[in-house]
Amino acid sequence: MPYPVEMQDSIKNVAATRQPRLNREFPRLESSDKKQLLENYHPDYRPGSKKAIPLGPNKGELVPIELADLIKSPSRLNPAAIELEKNHYHTDVLVIGGGGGGATAALSAKKTGAQVLLVTKLRLGDSNTTMAEGGIGAATLPEDSPAIHWIDTMVGGRFQNKADLVEALVTDAPFIVDWLTNLGVNFDRNADGSYETHMPGGHSRRRSHSVKDLTGLEIMRVLADEIRNREIEVLEFSPAVELLLDEDQQCAGAVLLNLDTGQHFVVEAKTTIVCTGGMGRLHPNGFPTSNHYGATADGIIMAYRAGAKLLHPGYVQYHPTGAAWPEQMLGLLISEALRAQHAQLVNKHGQMFINRLETRDAVASAIIQECGEKNNGVVTPTGMVGVWLDTPLIDIICGQGTFLRRFAGIYKRFKKYDIDPINEPILIYPTQHYQNGGVEINTNGETNVPNLYMAGEVSGGVHGHNRLGSNSLQDIFVFGRRAGRHAAEKSRQVNLGKLSLDHVKAYNTLLQENQIETETVSPLILPDYRFEKALTKIQHIEGS
Repeated sequence: MPYPVEMQDSIKNVAATRQPRLNREFPRLESSDKKQLLENYHPDYRPGSKKAIPLGPNKGELVPIELADLIKSPSRLNPAAIELEKNHYHTDVLVIGGGGGGATAALSAKKTGAQVLLVTKLRLGDSNTTMAEGGIGAATLPEDSPAIHWIDTMVGGRFQNKADLVEALVTDAPFIVDWLTNLGVNFDRNADGSYETHMPGGHSRRRSHSVKDLTGLEIMRVLADEIRNREIEVLEFSPAVELLLDEDQQCAGAVLLNLDTGQHFVVEAKTTIVCTGGMGRLHPNGFPTSNHYGATADGIIMAYRAGAKLLHPGYVQYHPTGAAWPEQMLGLLISEALRAQHAQLVNKHGQMFINRLETRDAVASAIIQECGEKNNGVVTPTGMVGVWLDTPLIDIICGQGTFLRRFAGIYKRFKKYDIDPINEPILIYPTQHYQNGGVEINTNGETNVPNLYMAGEVSGGVHGHNRLGSNSLQDIFVFGRRAGRHAAEKSRQVNLGKLSLDHVKAYNTLLQENQIETETVSPLILPDYRFEKALTKIQHIEGS
């Protein structure tokens, strides 16, 4: 639907201030100012937004309430009802997750000579990877280097990243771009054939490689074709519900649930790679999310019950530019690449209030402050609130036709509701986008549980307390590839003992002994919106 009459005066303010803003940028934040902004307004710092984990390796650590509630829930699986000796599948490497990380891990393991089985909750490719718009960060230009990329990533993560993981990320990044290109990914190119790149917030160089605003969709298309061409077996609609251990506490596969029949079956595997993504569908702090429906933190829950240690699980990324109008698009990601192409953030008066290329945590915090304490947000007829992303600046500054060439997907989605982002601004508000922490890994994707690997958003340590744009796709490919190769090599030496779900029984017993009672079970598998009221309008804008 077009913008309603209640919002038209604000749109006129944006248009009236556009010319004076053309050659201006809001000043960058000093480090002390940024720290204060985050502490006052970022949801990670909001009192009452977190709970302590009551048991397990990270006992006492604060995490989002929604994640804590799942961690303290008993298993949805009755271990006594599973006949482990009747294994339905045997494989060298089990990959759990059908997004970019899982596909890359499966391809890498297969190339290394292992027998591979990939299982996924929904269909192959149903993942956040497919929905990714922005691009892949890699130091491919002469004026850039992995060392500069490393510094930017560490600064963006508030220096809480594991330095060796960041080194692996930025060192492998240029290779990954070439690898994907050779597989058939059609990255945007300049007239001379070189990669066309842009600079996301927090980066100091142009290093994001994209395919218009459909980067993840194009990559997943290519990877899915490659999975089929390599004849890797894929089981769809078969989420893992618990990991298996053997009598020596080695990971030995997983119990899966067939969503069509409701029956459980067992996969015995010498090594297991979990690539199940994040927790957006838990809606931490009541935020909308840009995540797909399967993003319910299953990998963290299963691995934690098996004894895996978490790192930075309390830190969540709220992407500053999620759609706030029309409501049918609430939470849908609006790529950071628009800000890289000069779209400015302005309030209801048409005033800039934050530099467009600040890191995501700072921009999100500034928007929350602007909409709440400063009362400079635009209120929609249904009570949603947001600020403007002044997208008409893209064609004005970069040349006529730039928006449609670079952001055809975003243009089409808004035009469906009679909004023209080439000539009209977009109303945005932060949306839950990424899980900065997860299961701790080393540079090969290994966890502290023998034979258990992680790759992508389910893991922790790469991004510290805040992820830079264009580092997530790079993460899943770098560590998916590393985990796949290492898991395949290790599988040749693994000897498994008797399969067991005793760790699940012990976890449930520990919950009872600590008198922890809950009406939920975990992992969640899929969110259930049937009996919930529509997502509460964003009430957390009232302050920190």
